[in-house]
Amino acid sequence: MRNSERSFARRIDLTSLQLFVAVCELGSIGRAAEREYIAASAVSKRLSDLEAAVDTALLYRHSRGVTLTPAGESLLHHARNVLYGLERMQGELSEYAEGVRGHVRMHANISAIVQFLPEDLGAFAKEHSQIKIDLQEHLSPDVISAVAEGTADIGICSLASGSDNGLQSRPYRNDRLVLVCPDHHPLAERENVAFDEVLDWDVVGLHGGSSISLAMRGAAARAGQPLHQRIQVTSLDAMCRMIDNGLGVGLIPDRAFELMHGVGQLRAVPLTDAWAQRMLSLVARDFDTLPVTARLLVEHLSRSAPQVPQALQATP
Repeated sequence: MRNSERSFARRIDLTSLQLFVAVCELGSIGRAAEREYIAASAVSKRLSDLEAAVDTALLYRHSRGVTLTPAGESLLHHARNVLYGLERMQGELSEYAEGVRGHVRMHANISAIVQFLPEDLGAFAKEHSQIKIDLQEHLSPDVISAVAEGTADIGICSLASGSDNGLQSRPYRNDRLVLVCPDHHPLAERENVAFDEVLDWDVVGLHGGSSISLAMRGAAARAGQPLHQRIQVTSLDAMCRMIDNGLGVGLIPDRAFELMHGVGQLRAVPLTDAWAQRMLSLVARDFDTLPVTARLLVEHLSRSAPQVPQALQATP
């Protein structure tokens, strides 16, 4: 390491980097101070010292908060990598502790959380009681972003076909979307239905950024028809209650519907469209360099992965 590099490393401290990342994520020195349990004046001093150390402005300060300068954008990227590397180092060193202990940061979409993760994580917890799992529910695009930025070790989501997100992926589970409608609906007695026929009806959907909503919008665009998504909700049980009360029809993963079958007088009709058959994927920056605790969880979840037919591809 050259003398100039040593000097730069000594001018940067990890606490200042952590506070800088917190300010960037929250857009406010005050909110970051509250989250980190430190005085706002101390955070401001740390940021000023950090700017002096790198000899450039990192933040634009406004009356309502802060925004990043171009140099700040660059530092945020590197700071996250540094902090991620330290957490990974901590995970590796935990191998030498008595037993495997630590925690895994995990983000997953609603389909994985409702259908598969309760049983899979429950079994993992019985085998590794000293490992804590921090699980958060997010939309698939947000899961990918969290893993890419290092705020989550691993994720489970639906990947867009042909997407290049720079992450490694492994198959986790398959599911199939079904049309859910009241049992008195004209489509309720069908053995199966094409999504083109669903476009004649009002649709109750999940958040617009969810993988199911994105898939429906793409299918409607290919069919050259509008998607009448009148109502959007944030949970599958809320969707079923809306449908039961005559506010439309909706698409739900098949196993999720089975688990919620007691919600109303509803019927599930399989979709014939190829895109209705989906694959949920495990994603990570690099599976081989994950902390030992995260690798153990990935190995456990990978054992649940089915053999994926060639025709099945990850869908948006």
